[in-house]
Amino acid sequence: MKIDVLVAEIGSTTTVINAFRGIGSPCPEFLGQGQAPTSVLAGDVTIGLKGAIDDLKYNLKAHDIIYDEMLATSSAAGGLRMTVHGLVYDMTVRAAKEAALGAGGIIKMVTSGKLRRTDLKKVKDINPNIILIAGGVDYGERETALYNMEQLVSLGLDIPIIYAGNIENQEEAAEICEDAGVKLYLVDNVYPKVDILNVEPTRKVIQDVFEEHIIHAPGMSTVREMVTGPIIPTPGAVMEAAKLLKDELGDLVIFDVGGATTDVHSVTEGSEEINKMLISPEPYAKRTVEGDLGVFVNINHIVEKIGLEELEDEFSNVEELIENAKPIPETEEEKRFIERLTKEAVLTALERHAGTLRYIYGPTGKKTIAEGKDLTNIKYIIGTGGALTRLPNRVEILKSAADDGRGLELYPGNDAQVLIDNHYIFASLGVLSKKYPEDALKLMKNSLNIK
Repeated sequence: MKIDVLVAEIGSTTTVINAFRGIGSPCPEFLGQGQAPTSVLAGDVTIGLKGAIDDLKYNLKAHDIIYDEMLATSSAAGGLRMTVHGLVYDMTVRAAKEAALGAGGIIKMVTSGKLRRTDLKKVKDINPNIILIAGGVDYGERETALYNMEQLVSLGLDIPIIYAGNIENQEEAAEICEDAGVKLYLVDNVYPKVDILNVEPTRKVIQDVFEEHIIHAPGMSTVREMVTGPIIPTPGAVMEAAKLLKDELGDLVIFDVGGATTDVHSVTEGSEEINKMLISPEPYAKRTVEGDLGVFVNINHIVEKIGLEELEDEFSNVEELIENAKPIPETEEEKRFIERLTKEAVLTALERHAGTLRYIYGPTGKKTIAEGKDLTNIKYIIGTGGALTRLPNRVEILKSAADDGRGLELYPGNDAQVLIDNHYIFASLGVLSKKYPEDALKLMKNSLNIK
């Protein structure tokens, strides 16, 4: 069978392969999907990739598959592990963190101010894929970022560094890294002026660096030879899809509830009224990752949050359901139980992602301020990932995200429309959009059942 583009999603546990035909034509088509265990533990992720292709052949009833291009996303080998180091936590550190998360990074450590000996030991233990250093508005404080860079390169780790701080430091930063033989990427300041975020240039460089250094996972060097286009972090690919879709449909938020984490991606500038009240800037495209909200690996965290007693009122066999939880629920009772956990994951992740209004009192009386991301202008609430594309009551779960506010939360309104990534291909389309944006957009709308 002739296929135009294959897109591989190489996860920590499962590798998925999606097949597309008609790329470059007026009617691009999603043909089907195959999957297999990722096989990191076997020492070669290409085993899982070839297994997924074999499964795709079986699903398409094809004797053989011939493809023109292969693209890929990856979260294998722990994904894109990063440490982030800035000056003031609420300013440059937060800006750098937003850039890293939006690019698909898994942030293992965040520090503000000068690094201590214990901080350096933790960085060494984490052994990140990328180190991101920021600090100081342009033409502001210089010393902290340069001190941190000197300390980090002294560790002797073969880890690329991205510098996204005060532009006055760029020349000196380059000299420090050159003397130490460390690969350095210079990028515009993530926080160039007070109350101004500039995260997109850093996001792009993070994805470029990830692709260049992707061979950390066993067998990924072979995958790099098989892949003809970019390899980007899977969560970053979902963000690329979200930004492309926002330009077509309007403001949106995407929920991805998985076995280990729940990711939320929102693309919105918020309302003009709320923007006037904001006490600190928020990125146009924001991603949050909740590492304790997974419906399989982290099932006990969600059970504890809901409360065992409350679940026992709803399910007569709770302990059995917890003990025998599967990555994919099979019986009606198992599905109903996972739906309950998924709803809790969605609402908790929403609470952590969205901002709130707050009242402060001063000499002139009560004043209303806004903190965090404003979702009040959201037009579409979208579900992707295993749980929110496969569970029977997925639409009702997502509708609860618009119904849950109690007045001060900056949540989507009741008029927000719920859409589902029915083909479960948003991550694949995010990487496809890097080369074929028009085709990716058409395929996204098809998956969402938008005519």
